[in-house]
Amino acid sequence: MKKIVAVKHVIVSFITLISIWQIVYVTSHFNEALFPSPLHAWKALVQMVIDGSIFVHIGTSMYRFAVGYISAIVVAVLLGLLLGWFTGIFNYVNPIIQLLRPISPMAWMPFIVLWFGIGDVPAIVIIFIAAFFPVLLSTVSAVSGVNPIYLKVSKNFGVGQPHILWKVVFPAAFPQIANGIHLALGTAWVFLVAGEMTGAQSGLGYQIIDARNNLESDTLLATIVVIGFLGILLDALLKVIEKRVLRSWGGVA
Repeated sequence: MKKIVAVKHVIVSFITLISIWQIVYVTSHFNEALFPSPLHAWKALVQMVIDGSIFVHIGTSMYRFAVGYISAIVVAVLLGLLLGWFTGIFNYVNPIIQLLRPISPMAWMPFIVLWFGIGDVPAIVIIFIAAFFPVLLSTVSAVSGVNPIYLKVSKNFGVGQPHILWKVVFPAAFPQIANGIHLALGTAWVFLVAGEMTGAQSGLGYQIIDARNNLESDTLLATIVVIGFLGILLDALLKVIEKRVLRSWGGVA
């Protein structure tokens, strides 16, 4: 029953969005080349599906995103576990993190392009930077906030370092770490498109720039819609993975 209600909400939400889009198209004074209707965007999407170009761009973008996002999670979680456990070291490292964290990943793009050239690497590096800090800080906070009772019980059962960090601390801290991973997903996906706009010759971000340069606003809007739907699918996939991990550790699914 809950799933039926959820589907109903999704359908109504999308119908409302498309209706508003159509109303704005009809009532606005913009030329069709500047602001296409939902129908024109749909036709452009169908054309991209027929010629296969959209799948090429999606595949390229997903590859870059997977490499950058997963590597950022692995590095940030491992480093966060250590810094959260050894708080004395974190006190020295934290000022540097707080200095670098507010800097937009795109601010590094000129250096990244100079160092790595044009291609996959600049977008991957941008995604890595975008995802790294949210996961790192949430992991440090989660480890620091683990209930001391868990540690006392572990020591009573003879669990020593480093096993206590992987077998006790990490599972206990995972729900909060997962929040950081979720936050990083949206941030990294946004900066994937931004990175591909300036540092790539393929991918969804590049397609947006290419469509803009060729005044193909219907293709541009269709690509934007595809980016949004892929973001929803990635978020849903991440939720499924989180539930399975929590279930395997005896958490609430």
